[in-house]
Amino acid sequence: MTEQVLHRVAGYEQWFNTLFEQYFDTLGVRLDAPSFSRFTPECLALVRDLSLRGGKRMRVVLLHEAARLVTAEPVEGLDAAALSIELLQTHGLVHDDLIDDSPTRRGGPSTYYAYRDRFPHHPRTALGLSVLAGDLALALSLRALLDAKVPVAMRQAMVEVQTRAAADTFVGQIVDMERDFMTAPDDDVLHCVADYKSARYSVLAPMQLGLLAAGEQPALFERELRRYARLVGICGQMRDDYLDLFGDAAVMGKPTGGDIRDGKHSYAVSALLSAVSGAERAVVEAALGDPSRTPETVTAVREIAEARGVAVTMQEAMRRHAERASAVAAGWRPRWREEAVTFFERLPQWSVERAM
Repeated sequence: MTEQVLHRVAGYEQWFNTLFEQYFDTLGVRLDAPSFSRFTPECLALVRDLSLRGGKRMRVVLLHEAARLVTAEPVEGLDAAALSIELLQTHGLVHDDLIDDSPTRRGGPSTYYAYRDRFPHHPRTALGLSVLAGDLALALSLRALLDAKVPVAMRQAMVEVQTRAAADTFVGQIVDMERDFMTAPDDDVLHCVADYKSARYSVLAPMQLGLLAAGEQPALFERELRRYARLVGICGQMRDDYLDLFGDAAVMGKPTGGDIRDGKHSYAVSALLSAVSGAERAVVEAALGDPSRTPETVTAVREIAEARGVAVTMQEAMRRHAERASAVAAGWRPRWREEAVTFFERLPQWSVERAM
């Protein structure tokens, strides 16, 4: 990415973080809750805290750059779409951490563990309130679009995009859990899970929303948008799985080795299992699904993976999928603005390089 593009990306992040803070500053007043309730403000505060601990806001970046495919002029509706996208992400993070029993997220406590600390003697209350915190974020995501100051037809189309993305993500979570009951899921299964669980709401929906806001009809280009999103989503999931095994916990804001502990058949774990045998395989299989595994165990598994070339294999796979995604984006030049097409063409490789 050029310095100009990186500056633009940083500007989206700064702009959105300000918008998100302002949104939550007024939400407590606008949210209809009984005056006696103390749990509701606490729940909202936890949703706010997790939401504002966001990273690079790449979904927001994709939203804006998709609108720039059509026009460089300011576009109505992007604020509401950005809020909706990131609130849906908050919903996913709350429920992900609950499913995975993750203590930390984005450098702080997960919502579930915050509630566990709040109600140490009432585990069902902590569980229930965590579920409801995620549900609240989902409802607010859709409400942000319903309140958008855009024509009714556009608002309806945006809500349809986001509700479809949410439903696809839930299916993705289901098949993600189902995958871990398979003995040896193949690449088709792993790619399908990545598509449903991540690509459709993290890449496809932001692009569709940006195009809609700019006056374009994304349904006319459904097939190529889905192909691009799927390839980028696969790269992203590979990157996340790679970092879970080979990354730096201090940089990531959460412990590494989570997939090993949870016995997940992620891209990295699947690649590792296919590369080892004998005593090394026994070490890996003993560590899989062992919640009591120590950091030393994870280190031992990582060292086996590095020795068997798993890191290199995954890097090569990420680059292949990134190149395919870039080729799809390059085909948009006759139709859309050069500057924005170049961004989407370069994005996949940039995303991969961030993991190396």
